[in-house]
Amino acid sequence: MEGSLTHIQLACFSLGDKLFAVDIMRIREILVPQKLSPLPCTSDLLEGVINLRGTVIPVMNMRKRFGMPALENTSAGKLLIVSLVKQLLAIVVDDVMEVVSVPVAEIKPPIQMTSGVGMEFLLGVCLSNNRVFMILNIDSLLGTGGIFPASVPA
Repeated sequence: MEGSLTHIQLACFSLGDKLFAVDIMRIREILVPQKLSPLPCTSDLLEGVINLRGTVIPVMNMRKRFGMPALENTSAGKLLIVSLVKQLLAIVVDDVMEVVSVPVAEIKPPIQMTSGVGMEFLLGVCLSNNRVFMILNIDSLLGTGGIFPASVPA
């Protein structure tokens, strides 16, 4: 079949010594850290919001989301602006490394384990240059309800 997908391009990033990847088609842009505006109530998931050319985008620190210790240098890292189903989300990562092209047939499903170990955030795993990357399911990061209530347009 001529239109079938044989390879997928993944943007690879790191959180400490852990390597992750996201479908490049879901990334709008990559930025240096921006000034955050705090939320009125503290959030377990969100650090605040940024104003990106007139669009207010919530920011999630991936280290915090995965229960990892915070970086000492808060100006380090990168922001990945990713497209979710109904909104944009900025995720804070330690470093963006490269874009790799991976054969779809070589992507393995995540390890089937009990909940609570982070496997619910993964679509699969792949090898590239003798490194294992965990392919992130960005739609699962906010849980089932998203950030905003249904009555507030995103």
